[in-house]
Amino acid sequence: MLGNMERSVERDLAVPVTLAEALDPSWLQAALAPISGNAPVIWVGDIDNFETVAAKVRFGVRFANDPGTVHRFCLKAMLGSDNAQMGGATAVREAEFYARIAPQVSLRVPRTLAVINREGSSALLIMEDLIDAGARFCSALDPFTPALTEQSLDQIARLHAGSALLAGNDWIPLRLAYLATSPHFAAPDLQALMDGPRCARLNDRTSNAALLLDGMKQLERRFAGSPMTILHGDCHAGNFYLTDEGPGLTDWQLIQRGNWAQDVAYHIAAVLPEDIAAREERGLLSHYLDCVRAHGGTVPDAKQAWDDYRAAQIYGYYHWAITRWVDPQIVDIFVQRLGAGIERHDTYALLGL
Repeated sequence: MLGNMERSVERDLAVPVTLAEALDPSWLQAALAPISGNAPVIWVGDIDNFETVAAKVRFGVRFANDPGTVHRFCLKAMLGSDNAQMGGATAVREAEFYARIAPQVSLRVPRTLAVINREGSSALLIMEDLIDAGARFCSALDPFTPALTEQSLDQIARLHAGSALLAGNDWIPLRLAYLATSPHFAAPDLQALMDGPRCARLNDRTSNAALLLDGMKQLERRFAGSPMTILHGDCHAGNFYLTDEGPGLTDWQLIQRGNWAQDVAYHIAAVLPEDIAAREERGLLSHYLDCVRAHGGTVPDAKQAWDDYRAAQIYGYYHWAITRWVDPQIVDIFVQRLGAGIERHDTYALLGL
């Protein structure tokens, strides 16, 4: 039923702390009022709860003014006081994207009701149920084709062309600067992760944790002062979904400001097998630059774009090198593809290491 909304909207309500509160019919009546005409919720059911970092709950409701129809939604939130405290700022940033940015850009994202408590640093999303609508979520286990990658890069380009939206949205962080100075792990602890199967097929330099952390510092220095845009920040296959109209992009927890190449280098290397990425990436990069221009954005010249793309290979690799709470098979695939990008482009040497 959220499909009746043209874009996402913000709701001024208290943010539930527990799943029971979030699925309470009275609270849902208030939350869903923009699409139901404030009709009472007379039934909540068909609940399917699955959790990653955040709780994601698919559920159905019946409204008093349409009792014969089950309307299906997906709720996303950091539920429980400990989770809400730990991930509150992240949840708020994702909700701010849907409330403030999504209505102003043309890329395909789920229609969403964003409930935000900025003072309390908590937020909850009620999204259209994409699976019920026929969408299919992508996976590392199902590589993109070059043609699909052209379509997904067009979606990323639509976001990047909106760089003017950075003005007045100071809540969008410069995350690369933070990662360069405050990495998730000290080098010995990260090395312990990288000594496992995830880096088994990569060379010694690529699988060196201290070099990776130094590389992130050098990438931050390289991009400091360069033109910035809005970045998704986590452009791997699992955050894309496919519809009859084309791919869409979800999971905006890592929204940030930064250099366009962080998204593009990450995306191309992550979604394509290494041999196909090596063969197709120059053409795909050119396609992305053309898309940004077509959507009203500005791009660097071809040489600068290629060098920035090569340097940014390290960004996505860092994110999967540190990943722990994901299926190891998926981690291994992404680390191998992204690490192969570093080796293919001699990224550490380009960064002066």
